Amino acid sequence: MDGMIPCSANYCPLSPISFLERSAIIYRDGLSIVYGNVRYTWRQRLERCTKLACAIAQLGVSRGNVFLDIAEGAINILSKTGVNIPLLVLIPECNQPSFNTSYNIASSGHLEYENLLAKGRLDFEVRKPRDEWDPISLNYTSGTTSSPKGVVYSHRGAYLNSLAAVLLNEMSSVPVYLWCVPMFHCNGWCLTWGIAAQGGTNVCQRNLTANETFDNISQHKVTYMGGAPTVLSMIINAPAGDRSPLPGKVAVMTGGAPPPPQVLFEMEKLGFVVTHSYGLTETYGPGTVCSWKPEWNSLSQDAQAKMKSRQGVHHLGLEAIDIKDPFTMKSVPPDTKTIGEVMFIGNTVMNGYLKDSKAIQEAFNGGWFRSGDLGVKHPDGYIELKDRSKDIIISGGENISTIEVEAVLFSHPAVLDAAFVGRPDDHWGETPCAFVKLKEGYSVKMEEIIHFCRNRLPHYMAPRTVVFEDLPKTSTGKTQKFVLREKAKSMGSLSKNTSRL
Repeated sequence: MDGMIPCSANYCPLSPISFLERSAIIYRDGLSIVYGNVRYTWRQRLERCTKLACAIAQLGVSRGNVFLDIAEGAINILSKTGVNIPLLVLIPECNQPSFNTSYNIASSGHLEYENLLAKGRLDFEVRKPRDEWDPISLNYTSGTTSSPKGVVYSHRGAYLNSLAAVLLNEMSSVPVYLWCVPMFHCNGWCLTWGIAAQGGTNVCQRNLTANETFDNISQHKVTYMGGAPTVLSMIINAPAGDRSPLPGKVAVMTGGAPPPPQVLFEMEKLGFVVTHSYGLTETYGPGTVCSWKPEWNSLSQDAQAKMKSRQGVHHLGLEAIDIKDPFTMKSVPPDTKTIGEVMFIGNTVMNGYLKDSKAIQEAFNGGWFRSGDLGVKHPDGYIELKDRSKDIIISGGENISTIEVEAVLFSHPAVLDAAFVGRPDDHWGETPCAFVKLKEGYSVKMEEIIHFCRNRLPHYMAPRTVVFEDLPKTSTGKTQKFVLREKAKSMGSLSKNTSRL
């Protein structure tokens, strides 16, 4: 009714904490965590979380406190000053038969995790957020551009993005989810909370290998998993001896980088159903989904794989995504040709960067979050990435999309991993340079790779240099292109005043 004022007593800040409390009631005896011989139900999970929260509160940790990765180094420095040293909690290795592993705790007073939990009480009153925009977690970007920042998430954004992740995965109740995405990365693409919302089972693994992944899928009847394209590549290239039959269709969400169509095609052949999502740490992980259209079922398999490699449309938790001219802020036409910057707006965009007001102003200049990714818009409204703004190669005035070239490189039967960067050149400005890792047992010369690309791309897009080596990765499996650009730079100019081949 017009003029009706909502009752403030009914206001409850949105928070994924409520997911855990609800599942501990509905799925109390259902498995929440599986790791080796370790098993915890949802009731036990809530109890352990409550005791942990109590124990942390007893240590004097309060709202707004941060733990950084330099904590241990700081403690070592403090130990030489004679001041009281903060308490460090040691978490045992999870590949033991149980979490009750004894540890030789340092004389400085560090605690083992289970001992810390034992100090907590079950009657502890869980401290909910006073405002749903309060910070819930601090996530660091992986530093693919060599400039990591602390990204602040809110309870509201985490709540909405968790539900959106469940929806875009079409995740049923009580799913069995295999963890191939690090939980520290965007809080596991928000599925640390999303699985709790559905009362699912979290199957954990310490080492990400093809053999262990297939074993876990088979043993625990995994129904869902996630992973960057590098994980998908590991799966499709696994030796026959490392594979196990799938218990049924396994839904896979991939993201982090545009998956090459060839990788998607091979995953489908193995029995995996791949959903492509796209986002950044600043958007809580997945921000878009390439929603499948029934009319695409009639397309050829190659055409379907190309469709799935698009980044798609914004999910239900996000207000909008657009491709805009970064200077005028006008939307680019949906002609699949005009390149602009991918921009986000909505509740599932970060609160900001920790203690970095300059970076915040740059990121939200114009009112939208600027991703730094370049893309085009299709007539149906779906977006497709072309490159990172810092990755695109300009050779002789021609723009070269590294994504397009990498997709061709991945389609070569001998290529296991590949990345494409610009090599500084005195004449062309840059020349295309490919870094390639070959599959075991293959031997290929540079000329063959170049010829393969030229048969599938305009000649100016094909690599002029090919380097065979392992590719440097971040902790989340992304290729560190800034490292490769430095390597390409150290090679020097390929040509001086020569004509393009």
